[in-house]
Amino acid sequence: MSSQQKKNTFFGGVAVLMVSTIIIKVIGAIYKIPLGIILSDEAYGDFGAAYNIYSFFLTISTAGLPVALSKTVSEANALGRYNQVQKVFKVAFFAFLTMGLFSFICMSVFALPVATYALQNEKAVWCVVALSPAVLCTCCCSAFRGYAQGHMNMMPTAISQVTENLSKLIIGMGLALFIGSLAIQPADLGDRMMAVGAIAGVSVGSILSVFYLFFNHRRTNRLRPGPFTDRADSSKVILGRLLKLAIPITISSSTSAIVTLIDTNLVNGQLQNVFQSIQDAGPTVTEGVRGLFDIGNKAVLILQQNMQAALTDPSVVPVLDSARGLYGAYQKCMSIYNLPFNLMVPLTASIIPAVSAARARRNDLEARKVSESALRFAALLALPAGAGLFVLGEPIIRLLTGGSTDYTIAGPLLSILGLASIFVCVQLIATSILQANGIVNLPIVTVVIGGVVKILVNYTLVGNPNIMIYGAPVGTLCCFAIAAVLNLLIIKARVPSAPSYTKVFVKPVIAAAIMGGGVWAVYGMMERILGGDQLGFLDNAVAVAVAIGVGVVLYLVLVLALHVISREDLELMPKGEKLAKILHIH
Repeated sequence: MSSQQKKNTFFGGVAVLMVSTIIIKVIGAIYKIPLGIILSDEAYGDFGAAYNIYSFFLTISTAGLPVALSKTVSEANALGRYNQVQKVFKVAFFAFLTMGLFSFICMSVFALPVATYALQNEKAVWCVVALSPAVLCTCCCSAFRGYAQGHMNMMPTAISQVTENLSKLIIGMGLALFIGSLAIQPADLGDRMMAVGAIAGVSVGSILSVFYLFFNHRRTNRLRPGPFTDRADSSKVILGRLLKLAIPITISSSTSAIVTLIDTNLVNGQLQNVFQSIQDAGPTVTEGVRGLFDIGNKAVLILQQNMQAALTDPSVVPVLDSARGLYGAYQKCMSIYNLPFNLMVPLTASIIPAVSAARARRNDLEARKVSESALRFAALLALPAGAGLFVLGEPIIRLLTGGSTDYTIAGPLLSILGLASIFVCVQLIATSILQANGIVNLPIVTVVIGGVVKILVNYTLVGNPNIMIYGAPVGTLCCFAIAAVLNLLIIKARVPSAPSYTKVFVKPVIAAAIMGGGVWAVYGMMERILGGDQLGFLDNAVAVAVAIGVGVVLYLVLVLALHVISREDLELMPKGEKLAKILHIH
């Protein structure tokens, strides 16, 4: 392989993106996981619900326009139409500002109805208000980022995103801890204000990012020679072109955000319905109530504790706060469940150009190899992560929440989500392969089908007093399992020289299954050695660390012993040939 070919390897072209993405995701993990320790389940439920409405407005405001802007600016630059470039930016910035103001008004002026009716949690209102500046500022940031990307300059985007996330971590965490130190009474109000402080860091970060991007934009524009002689198109023509490109992307990206928002409303609403029925039933409900993982008895106990607290604290609403607690435990598990998915982001960014280039050269064999290797790498990462979360759900949630969450409730939630994370990763990679082959509409359909199934499953199961919150991760598992399987079937049916799923999945599944069994056995052995079922925090941390360490070594040995990775896979990576020689892979 020549040096020029190496420069164009599968992963080599996205090295910078991978580094910046990893930095951002690490900061995000450092931010969210400690929050699970310092925030109560109820406050974390407010935090998660508000973040979901923020993500919804952000998606409909910024999903498609940055791509349309960067594409339009890039085309105008290539033609030397520099007045057109400036006009495109002005029109796009006005569009971003309009969408941002609309979202800001919805989240600030109408925060109470949004929290009450969209989220089914009126106590999340101040978290929604605290996030409203972020959606406006991020819309403005998207205009500057799209413009810079249109000039093939990725640094402003990377720097601004790291700035946002560092501010979120330092300022948000700092505010939450400071508010917690004030010991505001009643305790429920203090917990809610801590969540507001944590989420305010997001808004502060977006404000700092706007300032950086604005001054960077002015500085770079001063360096451009002028005046220019080309005649720019009318604002109406430019806006029409931008919207034509942006609307399909926005619709595609909004599907997931809309499903998440409906899911938030549904889960909170159904939990409140169940708790209301328990309250209405009175003392007799405690007799013989168990349900999945004994959730029936636990729900009765949670409600009784909140009813007792309401006698001395008028701010406690027993039914609402009981539902907030269960939803918050679920959201804490979701922050951990998202980690394997985040590992797929750089991989998906590299699939589309690599496969598209192979298709353009009419080299179906190369496109198949790249697609097959991408799916195999996704399986190699997702399967052990999902298996680990499945077998160590309770110990991991105990470790990462520091005892602030009832691990007997949250542990099974994380185990189910561990299985779901595998299908999320496969679905994401399969979608990228379809998009690279020009099949852009069918992945939207599969996500919609999965989303509808998720909503139906959640409505049915979460509203069942014997299942309750455990219906939420089951709905997530069904959603992405269906979407992943449908995407894989479409690849087989529609993509020339489709990957061999036997080669992709069989050996990684065997390796992950054996690893999962080994991790389960090692943790059980460590649990018995260190003191039985009731391990302290440090003993549990040691047991988890030993089990994961053994699992990593066992998995690596199995991957090499089963010849899961081929030399062709490694050659897609920078220095892959040297790595293949070191590992004796032929």
